[in-house]
Amino acid sequence: MSIFSTRPGGSGPVKRYLIDSLRGALLVALLLMTAGGRTPAQTVVPFNQRDDTYPLLGLKRAREAFEYARSHLERQQEMFDKGLISFQELEQAQNLFADAEVNYQQSLLAVLFEKQFVSVREAVKYQAADGSKHVRIVLANTSGGSADFLKLVNVDEKLFRSLQPDIINDVYVSLLNDEGAIISQPYEVKVEQLRFGSPVELDFEILQDLDALTVDIVYGNGSRRTPKIFLQKDSSVDRVVVQSEQFSQEVELGGSASFDLNLELFSSTANTYKLEVAGLPRQITRYFVSGSGEARLSQLKFTERTNSVSAALRIFLPDRASGEVVIGEPIPFYVLAVPRDRNGILAGLEEGELSEDKIEALDVGFVKLEVVPRGQGKLLVKAPQLYHSIESDGRVEMSIVLVNEGTRRLDNVEVEIDAPFDWRKEADPRLIKSLEVSEERSVKLIFTPPVDIAVGRYEFRLRTSSLSDDQPIRGEDKTVTVEIKARTNLGGIFTLIALILLVVGGIVAFGVKLSRR
Repeated sequence: MSIFSTRPGGSGPVKRYLIDSLRGALLVALLLMTAGGRTPAQTVVPFNQRDDTYPLLGLKRAREAFEYARSHLERQQEMFDKGLISFQELEQAQNLFADAEVNYQQSLLAVLFEKQFVSVREAVKYQAADGSKHVRIVLANTSGGSADFLKLVNVDEKLFRSLQPDIINDVYVSLLNDEGAIISQPYEVKVEQLRFGSPVELDFEILQDLDALTVDIVYGNGSRRTPKIFLQKDSSVDRVVVQSEQFSQEVELGGSASFDLNLELFSSTANTYKLEVAGLPRQITRYFVSGSGEARLSQLKFTERTNSVSAALRIFLPDRASGEVVIGEPIPFYVLAVPRDRNGILAGLEEGELSEDKIEALDVGFVKLEVVPRGQGKLLVKAPQLYHSIESDGRVEMSIVLVNEGTRRLDNVEVEIDAPFDWRKEADPRLIKSLEVSEERSVKLIFTPPVDIAVGRYEFRLRTSSLSDDQPIRGEDKTVTVEIKARTNLGGIFTLIALILLVVGGIVAFGVKLSRR
């Protein structure tokens, strides 16, 4: 009869013990061969190369080895208590069980780490009260249902819960731009524990205004996710946020300026808005153009794919100052984005009494801008005559008129004369300390030639310069031409005339004589 027979009535317990002992010996021998002849205390459960590729099957293999090692240890403990085996055999079973338990837990952790997953449930962009842009991120542990996973792997529930499969530890989050640079403040946020079913909300200030960014998530045992997401807009604000980088500009009278505008929609109820200007004097012409500057516009429409629109406000100042447009005094005004169904809300406001509190009370998107009128002097040179003819012993006396045709006082108006070699030049006055707007001043000029001047034409260049608000202003250059004539010889002229008269007289006398014959 085979020793493995378990026929009733036979020595069943002894045979079962022999069978279990043989199975244990075979498993130990297999473990020893796999471990390369290590001692039982160093024995581990056999490793299959595919366990890394299929961790769930590796977990199943480790669980079966653990269950067998546990039952084998229980039987060995029974036999040791009955004195049927030695303490060394019991210790060998204990070591085998310890190795199987560690391997089982490691396989279970590998599966749990593989199943861990952190997702971005919500990413909302909004503007804080101080004007800074923020992003509100909601992270969720979406590792899956623990109960379903527990049934799938058929693991002891107590052990499974002790490993905290519903918790992801040490989650690090930061926001990146397309170049991979961190644009969030704080740069990085750590979530100690992210529990399944308990999302965590994080708030970042973004240092770069973007509509799409990358969320960098590092968690667990080094797992990493970098999803690029398009930011939602906080529709609870229900308005358009208006911003301008060139919010304050200095513009010369008679000149123009352009204020760039960036409009970002934070609304779920309206998508068409009218642009309005409040606070600018009527003398200042204004209109809106598209971001490309090709077309005028008065209304903007946002689409599902376009939440940000660029535009520009162009203004034109009058040529002269007035009671409302004063040189050097800032003129604050507002650009508003008003929903189309609320057109006319500015009708009850008087532009001269506008304040930021009144604008905020309208509950619409707006931006405060400022223009500072600046005047600039313009120097005009009037010269009634630019050509003079004199003899070598004469001199030229002429005058020019300097006129300030600009909108600001001219200071230190100076006349410079570029004269030919050895000519003497004079300007009276040479320097005018100030020239008010529309004021005229006459300057006398004297040009004296040298003694041995030759006959011919000579040119003088008149240059005028001044300062207006510490900026150099130059007038138009003028060129004066002086012709030196040859001196007239009166004696020679008289002699020539006498000779001519004498010849004429002789001819007449000769003619008379001939007629008498």
